[in-house]
Amino acid sequence: MTATKQQKFAIRKNCNFKDDIKEEFVQWATQDTSKASLNDLSFDQANQILIAQGDTPKQSVENWGLFDKNNSQHKYILSLCFQMGLTKEFKGRDVADIFKLGEWLKSEKSPVRKPLKQMTSSELSRIIFAMEKITEKKWK
Repeated sequence: MTATKQQKFAIRKNCNFKDDIKEEFVQWATQDTSKASLNDLSFDQANQILIAQGDTPKQSVENWGLFDKNNSQHKYILSLCFQMGLTKEFKGRDVADIFKLGEWLKSEKSPVRKPLKQMTSSELSRIIFAMEKITEKKWK
C-alpha cells in the first residue's frame, strides 16, 4: 500500500515544506538515493518517517463498510444501518455511518469478517440475517 495523502502532507509539514529535508527523509526510508519523491514511499515507510520526525504514525484507512450502490444486497444493508441507528449527521442530513459498519464487520460479532465489497452473495446473506436479528432485538 502506498503512502496516503495525509501521511505525505504530515511529512511535508514536519519538514517545514522544505524539499531538501523531505528528500533526505525519503532516501533514508527507502534506502535508495535515487528516490526523492513522497510518491515513492510505501505506507509503512511513511509511518517510519513520521515516527522519526516525532509525529504519530497514521492508521490504515481501509474502510470495510464501503458498498456498491448498484448491488441490491448492499442497498438493503444500508437500509438496515438506518434501522439499527448506525447513522451520523453530514451536511444537515442523517447518513449511514459506513465506518461504524466497517468496524462491526471487523469485529468478533460479525458472521463474516471481510470487506463488504469482497463478499459473495451467500456471505452478504449471512450479514443481512445477522443485522435483521439485531434490528429485531432493538425494536422489541
